[in-house]
Amino acid sequence: MSKPSYASVQVGDEIPSLSTEPITRHTLALYCGASGDHNPIHVDIDYAKESGLDDVIAHGMLSMAYLGRLVTNWVSQESVRELKTRFTAMTLVGDTVTCRGKITEKFTESGENRVRLELTAETPREQSLVGEAVIALD
Repeated sequence: MSKPSYASVQVGDEIPSLSTEPITRHTLALYCGASGDHNPIHVDIDYAKESGLDDVIAHGMLSMAYLGRLVTNWVSQESVRELKTRFTAMTLVGDTVTCRGKITEKFTESGENRVRLELTAETPREQSLVGEAVIALD
């Protein structure tokens, strides 16, 4: 896929979506090590049950990382000016995460042509993250 340009995109355009494989316990263990987030709610089923859950839950930042990958699959990392999200629901073991982005604004700031993306991450049950990114495009 070719790199998008400011002239080639329009408000309302969607960027290519990203869907993950189902989240596994192995994924969560690897993410614990990579991120340094060893909160037992993500890997210890006994702890999760004592906390009132049926099972462990995925790290919210793992889903945020998938949103980051969505964006950097579309443009280079150097083009990202802003990425922010808000967690809206839990991601569970076995869930797939589908990430989407849509252009909501084109503007110029600091001498750069930029676009604003509305971002979402969804599990099969519900939306788990909402956010936005600001991207510089030539």
